[in-house]
Amino acid sequence: MRLPVRRLVLAAALGLAVAAPAAAQTRPWPSQPIRVIVPFAAGTSDTVARLVTGEMAKTLGQPFVIENRPGAGGNIGAEACARATPDGYTICLGTISSHAINPAIYPRLPYDVARDFAPITQLAAQPNAIAVANNVPAQNVAEFVAMLRARPPRDVAFATSGVGTSVHLAGTLFGQLTGTELEHVPYRGSAQIVTALLGGDLAVAFDNLSSVLPFHREGKLRILGVTSLQRTPAAPEIPAVAEAVPGFESLSWHGLFAPARVPPEIVQRLQREAAAALATPTVSTRFRELGITPVGSASEEFGRFVASETQRWGEVARRAQIRLD
Repeated sequence: MRLPVRRLVLAAALGLAVAAPAAAQTRPWPSQPIRVIVPFAAGTSDTVARLVTGEMAKTLGQPFVIENRPGAGGNIGAEACARATPDGYTICLGTISSHAINPAIYPRLPYDVARDFAPITQLAAQPNAIAVANNVPAQNVAEFVAMLRARPPRDVAFATSGVGTSVHLAGTLFGQLTGTELEHVPYRGSAQIVTALLGGDLAVAFDNLSSVLPFHREGKLRILGVTSLQRTPAAPEIPAVAEAVPGFESLSWHGLFAPARVPPEIVQRLQREAAAALATPTVSTRFRELGITPVGSASEEFGRFVASETQRWGEVARRAQIRLD
């Protein structure tokens, strides 16, 4: 019995419809550009993402398209990544803010760090710094702590680039460990902070090392200490705060994440390519200039690191009762 022509055409169309997805699934990854969501505007995070993925594109044979999605302390971009199709063609840059601090300070966070992301690798770590204006009498961290203890609580203000940022939590932790209390004053960004320090309108700031180091070297302000446990190779002449305040550490870090349920073989391939990119002269030289240390950790190790950072900074934030709506 012969089928009508119309039925034959329909059957052929259905066959093609079934075959097309199957063919798409068998295409080797990557076979199209990879979108990288950066949850912040231009700055250190954007620079790190562009440097590393620019090198990864050379070996993977596909371009990485940077998409800046700033807002809400990194929450908007992180949520977009968490909700993306888990096919390996959307990943994101995550930081200490978006993936460790925000879960503690935002009561209605639109994503769950442990549930909604597949950690790929930690790309970089950078110490923050305690910088003071030249008219501040304290010449080192110990003298600075003594100065704070000699004054009433909150008599000295410290500036940061915003409420709930890594540098805000760094200043908060400093107060908790030293038994002092500083008044937090958020600024719009590092440029404003440096201007205020140079003009003597601001006494002290917690900021990324790369933002204040050039001015320290020009003698326009003073860095009392870096917030890594040891001195940083980028500025070995500057003491670590931990030399005067044992156990004090606050690092700004960047890492790559994929949406949860991305195939593990894609996560591992991205990890290998990112680690290789970090070792290239293009990336390593620029990182050194910015005072950034490349990492390139294994995915499982990075996942454990993020969990420990989330717990650590959550405790600092809860003790200080830092909450944002």
